[in-house]
Amino acid sequence: MPSFKKYRVGSKFKLAAIDSADTTFIEGHEDTQRERLDALAVELDELQNLLHAEGRRKLLLVLQGMDTSGKDGTIRWVFSRTSPLGVRVTAFKVPSEEERAHDYLWRCHAEVPHNGEIMVWNRSHYEDVLVPVVEGWIDKAEIRRRYAQINDFERLLAETGTVIVKCMLHISKEVQRERLQARIDEPDKRWKFKLGDLDARKKWDDYQRAYERALAATSSAHAPWHVVPADSKRHRNLMIAQLLVKTLREMKLKAPAADPALDGLVVQ
Repeated sequence: MPSFKKYRVGSKFKLAAIDSADTTFIEGHEDTQRERLDALAVELDELQNLLHAEGRRKLLLVLQGMDTSGKDGTIRWVFSRTSPLGVRVTAFKVPSEEERAHDYLWRCHAEVPHNGEIMVWNRSHYEDVLVPVVEGWIDKAEIRRRYAQINDFERLLAETGTVIVKCMLHISKEVQRERLQARIDEPDKRWKFKLGDLDARKKWDDYQRAYERALAATSSAHAPWHVVPADSKRHRNLMIAQLLVKTLREMKLKAPAADPALDGLVVQ
């Protein structure tokens, strides 16, 4: 398995240093890649069963990225063989009136994983240190406060049994253009396209800077960020699947000991 070290965000992180077209985690021919992804999906299901059986820890996968970076596709393929009873997905959209009436972390804390569960966040609390930053809605002091609050929030989760995996799906501006155009040109994809997607695209460089700063400020030992080169959809899926399997293996999950009363029991 290739090393994840290169893609883990450190204090001197530069987003431009990660090539969005990198395919390090792709090996062999296309059929081999598909077989590998399916095998990882099966192992992920087995590990999730152990996580559920153990019943005292949980895993949170945070997916962030520009429009068309593949958050939905990642969920669809990486968890293709996992029981829906063991995985829960929440997509964080524009805050509702009720959500805006609370602090920005309120809606996220309500969606943390239960014991024995894998939770996937399609977008997350990081939207609150991206959009407001790019749009100039909050000043530098507030940005620093939010970084600190996010670190404290994630530390709380980690100290109460949640293993956190954060992935930024990194695509190029040209790949985004191709994918947005495909949504317009293909009738069965047109429903995915919103004119507002172009507003964020016009501020591409601003968003890249906001991501770089946010990732560097909030990548910690208890909740590290990994940048996932995502121009290739298959590479994106293989890398994240391997990262999740590696993380769950390292948790050394064990099912609880069987009830001794079951020894020799014969069901009539």
